[in-house]
Amino acid sequence: MSHETLDAAGTLPAEAVDAIERAATSAHRHEALFSERAANIRQSAVRDVFDISMRPGLVSLAGGSPYLQSLPLDRLATTAADIISGDGLAALQYGPGQGTGELRTQICEVMAAEEILDADPRNVVITAGSQSAQDIATKVFCNPGDVVLVEDPTYVGALNTFEAYQVTVETVEMDSHGLVPAMLEAKIAALQLSGKSIKFLYTIPNFNNPSGITLAKERRQQIVDICRKANILILEDNPYGLLRYGGEPLAPLRADNPDDVIYMGSFSKIFAPGLRIGWALVPEHLQRRYYLAAESVTLCPPSLNQMLVSAYLRDYDWKGQIETYRGLYAERCQAMLTALREHMPEGTTWTTPEGGFFVWVTLPDGVDTYPLLHQAIDAGVVFIPGAAFTPSDEPSNKLRLAFSAVPPESIAEGVRRLAPVLRKAIAAL
Repeated sequence: MSHETLDAAGTLPAEAVDAIERAATSAHRHEALFSERAANIRQSAVRDVFDISMRPGLVSLAGGSPYLQSLPLDRLATTAADIISGDGLAALQYGPGQGTGELRTQICEVMAAEEILDADPRNVVITAGSQSAQDIATKVFCNPGDVVLVEDPTYVGALNTFEAYQVTVETVEMDSHGLVPAMLEAKIAALQLSGKSIKFLYTIPNFNNPSGITLAKERRQQIVDICRKANILILEDNPYGLLRYGGEPLAPLRADNPDDVIYMGSFSKIFAPGLRIGWALVPEHLQRRYYLAAESVTLCPPSLNQMLVSAYLRDYDWKGQIETYRGLYAERCQAMLTALREHMPEGTTWTTPEGGFFVWVTLPDGVDTYPLLHQAIDAGVVFIPGAAFTPSDEPSNKLRLAFSAVPPESIAEGVRRLAPVLRKAIAAL
């Protein structure tokens, strides 16, 4: 409050006091109207750090953003203008609640590039990114108190969704080859023995966010079989699957299991996140309930955005653009791994991804990476603390580094700035 607000005696005038009291009373009165669910809706730690990372001079190894500078932006601008001038009445009007038929058919072709060969456009529901697809699934299947299983660690946005719907999130251990089938089986048995209702397993099998780990080929069908036996659905989130730049391509869990997996995809990583176009491929017997839940929130996906994505898939070399992305991200991943080998203090380890955007760094037990974030910012670099990627309130000795949107030379500089912060924390143990 400015000094001009005070009266000559240095106190607030009566009208100012009344205004403050009214504001306080109003806030208190409306807070009583919040639902129980609202108390579980929290600001994402990733979004908090994303805002910080915009400061000039900081090297951000925090945000998992695609490198859009490689897109043909001038040509895309012409395409967008042509859509509005030539078909604007459709582009700017309400559209089908499930999404346009053209885009749903094209999405089946995109999924075929990942070995899902039996997808039917009738079972594809267009969503506002895969985040919306997760939200719809949780709304359709979960009552408060139901259990959702997740990998540990897992995507922070999914955790936020599950918390908002008042479900209990139970983690299943991962190793360097992904979700451990024996651990999944044991967790399910223990939860069922205690009378819990488990609705689905949420998994990111390809280049997990945040760990970069890929679920091994020999484990994939095991995971589906375990869940099928327990009558648990699988939500397979695969935004990075086409961005593999090393190792053997692996078929999604959905490929041979059409009745047991809801497959979620997105154009955010392979085209443009600002368009907010994703999709869910839903088992036929679940499609109607899922679609109606989606329609009840968005009414219909944005027609203009869908038409632009369709034009991109129809008129551009989208597979060639993915190859460009693969080359860019492979170079940046290698820059990250080289810098880690050069600068990281003894006692730290990290994952070696074969695709995607992220490397997961583990420090010795006893180091809490969350308070280190402020020290890192002072040193000129930003990361995401590991605590953001687990439902546990316990301190985490892990952190996520993203390399996708950062030039190789900046990646090296960011790791160089981070290393002394970690070294000091380890020395203090």
